[in-house]
Amino acid sequence: MNEVAIINTSEGDMVIEFLDVAPDTAANFIKLAKQGFYDGTCFHRIIKGFMIQGGDPLTKDPGKEHLWGTGDPGYKIKAEFNDHSHQAGVISMARSSDPNSAGSQFFICDGDASFLDRQYTAFGRLIKGEEVLKKIAGTPVGPSSSGEPSKPQKRVGVNSIKIVPKDSVA
Repeated sequence: MNEVAIINTSEGDMVIEFLDVAPDTAANFIKLAKQGFYDGTCFHRIIKGFMIQGGDPLTKDPGKEHLWGTGDPGYKIKAEFNDHSHQAGVISMARSSDPNSAGSQFFICDGDASFLDRQYTAFGRLIKGEEVLKKIAGTPVGPSSSGEPSKPQKRVGVNSIKIVPKDSVA
């Protein structure tokens, strides 16, 4: 694929290259990004050494914080499980217990998460901005509503996700 995604965050930019293993998933992410769907969202779940999760449209509204993690684009996409391992820098679709429940939420691995292989749809990998991933993953967290120590103590915003030609990224 000759396009990449530039994820502009409050902590800096990360560049994602799409893998050829999940074409429908990548196309969905690209479509949402081009519509500005992700602009103004935040990384609402952060677990250092595991992953940072974002893509929930409800995170645009701090008043809906109790619902963060439940938002989607109004539809679900079919899983495209594949053999690409969930290693540091891999981007994959978040979902509920239903394998075909992904919509817009994604996570970027911050370490070996190979126990997720063939259960979550990996569709890209970080090619630039590893220091930004590490900075976000190092954000201090407290307990989430479920008690998981993953709720960022400060907002880590996603200003925009732009889809650009791969050769335009130095």
